[in-house]
Amino acid sequence: MISTLARAPFPAIRRGPLATLQVNLGYRCNQSCSHCHVGAGPSRVEMMEPATLELIPRVLQARGIGCLDITGGAPELHPGFRALVEAGREAGAAVIDRCNLTILSEPGQADLAAFLARQRVTVVASLPCYLEDNVDRQRGEGVFGRSIAARRQPNALGYGQAGSPLELYLVFNPQGPVLPPPQAALEADYRRVLLRDHGVVFSGLYALANMPIQRFKAVLQATGQLDDYLELLRQQHRPANLEAVMCRELISVDWQGHLHDCDFNQMLELGLSRIELGAPESACASDRAHLRDLLTLDPAGAAVRVAEHCWGCTAGGGSSCGGSLS
Repeated sequence: MISTLARAPFPAIRRGPLATLQVNLGYRCNQSCSHCHVGAGPSRVEMMEPATLELIPRVLQARGIGCLDITGGAPELHPGFRALVEAGREAGAAVIDRCNLTILSEPGQADLAAFLARQRVTVVASLPCYLEDNVDRQRGEGVFGRSIAARRQPNALGYGQAGSPLELYLVFNPQGPVLPPPQAALEADYRRVLLRDHGVVFSGLYALANMPIQRFKAVLQATGQLDDYLELLRQQHRPANLEAVMCRELISVDWQGHLHDCDFNQMLELGLSRIELGAPESACASDRAHLRDLLTLDPAGAAVRVAEHCWGCTAGGGSSCGGSLS
C-alpha cells in the first residue's frame, strides 16, 4: 500500500539570510566509504581551480558570511587548502574542516593538526562507530586503528578538551538503511567508550542519516532495499524539522564554483540558476549560478530545490551538517 507521504511532494522551503558558505574543494580522498554520497576516493581527480578559490574570501566579505565550511573528498589534499583557511580567517569567518583525520597520517600532512590549531579551525571528523569491527567493515581494514591514533594528535593540541576553544566534533552514520539513534544518547556512549578504551575526548557528536543518493543509493538498489528505505524516511518525516534544515542558511559550492542548495543537491547536479538568485529578467534561464554571482546577488528569499532525498533531512530527529535538528 502506498502511503500518503509517498504520493505527496516534499514541502516547499525558502531561504533565510546566508550564514554559511560550504565549499567542496574536490572529490579526491584517501578513503573510499560505502555510505559516501560524494563518491569520493583516491582515484578521483576533480579539483577546484585557483581562480575559483580566490573568489571565496571576497564572497565571505561581500555577503557578510560568518562561516566557511570546507569539505571534499579530503579537502586537505587540495594544494590550496591551507591558503584558503588563512584567507577565510582573515575575512573574519569561522572555518570548519570536514576531515576524516586519517589524513593526518598521509605523506606531507605531519603538521596539519598544528596548522588547524593555530588557525582555530573547528574540525568535524567522521567516525561511524566506536567499535573497531563496524568501522573497518564500512571503511576498510585498519581504518579504525588509524582513526583513533589520528584523534589523539588533535587531542594533544587541545582539541576536544574541556575549556579549550579548539572544537572537535565526531560524525556518526548508520551502517545501513536505518535512521540514526537519538543523538544525545549515542554521544554519551561514544564519550564513555572512546575515553575508557582509547583515551580520546571530543566536543560533541553529530548523528547523520545516510542519504539515498550516489554510492549509498547504488548499494540499496543492488540489495533491493531502496524503496523500503525511502518509505521509512517519508513515514518518519517531522514537519517541525523544516524550520531548521541547513538549506535555509547555507549555500553549497561545487569544485567548479557552481551553486547548490546543499551538498546533496550538488551531488545530484540540482544546481541553482542566476534567475533563482534574483538576477535581472534579461538573464538566461539556463545560466547556472556561480560563486562570482554572490558578489552582487543575495539568495535570501529564494526557493530551495527539493526532491525525494530531502525526506532524509527531516526524518526522525532530523539530519544536517550540524547533526540532529531536534
